[in-house]
Amino acid sequence: MAQFEEVSVNSKLHPKPEGLIMQYGTAGFRSNAKHLDHIMFRMGLLATLRSKKTKFTIGVMVTASHNPEEDNGVKLIDPMGEMVAVEWEIYATQLANAEQDSLLHELKSIIEAEGIDLTEPAYVFVGRDTRPSSASLSQAVVDGVCSLGGKILDYGLVTTPQLHYMVCCCNTKSCYGSATLEGYYQKLSQAFLQLTHNVPNRTDDQKRLVVDGANGIGALKMKELEPFIRSELQVLLSNDGSQGKLNHLCGADYVKVQQKAPQGVTLVEGERCCSFDGDADRIVYYYTDSKGSFHLLDGDKIATLISTFLKELLTQAELNLQIAVVQTAYANGSSTRYLEDIMKVVVCCTKTGVKHLHHAAQKYDIGVYFEANGHGTVLFSKAAHKQILELVKDPNINDERKHAAKLLENTVNLINQTVGDAISDMMLIEAVLAIRGMSVQDWDSIYTDLPNRQLKVTVSDRRVIDTTDAERRAVTPGGLQDAIDALVKKYKSARAFVRPSGTEDVVRVYAEADSQESADCLAHEVSLAVHHLAGGVGEKPKPLH
Repeated sequence: MAQFEEVSVNSKLHPKPEGLIMQYGTAGFRSNAKHLDHIMFRMGLLATLRSKKTKFTIGVMVTASHNPEEDNGVKLIDPMGEMVAVEWEIYATQLANAEQDSLLHELKSIIEAEGIDLTEPAYVFVGRDTRPSSASLSQAVVDGVCSLGGKILDYGLVTTPQLHYMVCCCNTKSCYGSATLEGYYQKLSQAFLQLTHNVPNRTDDQKRLVVDGANGIGALKMKELEPFIRSELQVLLSNDGSQGKLNHLCGADYVKVQQKAPQGVTLVEGERCCSFDGDADRIVYYYTDSKGSFHLLDGDKIATLISTFLKELLTQAELNLQIAVVQTAYANGSSTRYLEDIMKVVVCCTKTGVKHLHHAAQKYDIGVYFEANGHGTVLFSKAAHKQILELVKDPNINDERKHAAKLLENTVNLINQTVGDAISDMMLIEAVLAIRGMSVQDWDSIYTDLPNRQLKVTVSDRRVIDTTDAERRAVTPGGLQDAIDALVKKYKSARAFVRPSGTEDVVRVYAEADSQESADCLAHEVSLAVHHLAGGVGEKPKPLH
């Protein structure tokens, strides 16, 4: 077939380095950019096959998110804006690792296994971040799509969540919104302005927000959005990409891990600040108090703020919808206790990884999910959305219920339900704080995080660790969970768990307790148990103090 001849010819322009093996993980493929040209071409091929199979538009995003500037990566986006189906992650890995002379064989085996009709049309949306390597790698994706006769819409520079949004808009025939950047800004900004315009007595200080754009695509897109929301939010943009290096000493990941302000942001007492990551799908907030102490408001704090706001609106609107917060084992124990014991919100724990959280959130009327790193969103079921819209239109309800229903409707429109979106999440947080008349300190004081510590232990084979109960308990090796349980009993308000890394031969250790000293000691003792019982490599872990 002519198409296969074209693939064969074009694949030679994007040759695979011999012996290079890569794995499609939670974040797609990621590596130093110089290793990725063949991967991009082949993901263009795969996206085209996925489009022919599903009869929908598929997205391909070229980004390495919070990784250093010299890295890059690629993610595939399924029809409703969600991450690509797990079984197709396996195809992605097979296709990426096929040696040059067996690429066509691998391609044909996928076509056969999925029963794909190659005469079906295929449509692929492509987007990229601001890395120096992204333009040429994006072109490799385009070459792959064209080799199998697919049609391309290249959005150029967009955030990852914006491309997810475009794919969903296209495949819902614009029911979700218009598949343009203008449409994205219009929809989100109108919802934000509707939520905030009736809030009384807001001062300029309350409307002011410092945004660290991580010298990435999020900074670029904030400049485009800013005119739409200027009347209600005054953005002071730092790390806007004009001079700094992407993700270097800035961005959400840096702030979360280092527990300090990014370079380029001078903290003023009590002033709200937030940081995006490199592709703007994560956000964290922070401020400094009168003593100069740094306070981080991570994904747990964000989930708590948003879910309590939604719960109050549901009560006022007298809507009987179940709201749940989906967490991972890394969620701080204080947040879980606050949500369950005080707010009486359902809390569900799932395995680490956005796809697991997203899937779990779909089971509820309203599912709020945020990883501690600041990646998350809110999902509304079709039935929940329908009830909210019906209430807005109901002429027979009182003003309080009508007001709450309208706030819920605008909240639905402000949220990017396809994936975590730093820009959308930022506007939602700002709207909630404004409506509730809360300062960043008020928000922070909803609950106090338990001190915690994360460590990692190098082992000869991470697969010796097998877990259950959403990764909170170790099944193997024998005796490890008993050892952890015994250690946890020594400390107040304590818990600890271990889980194998998804990418390297290390075991990740998490511990929390009533004091930092206790959390550190517990983490160290659990690390020793892992080293002893799970095939630790090298010297025993040393105490932190």
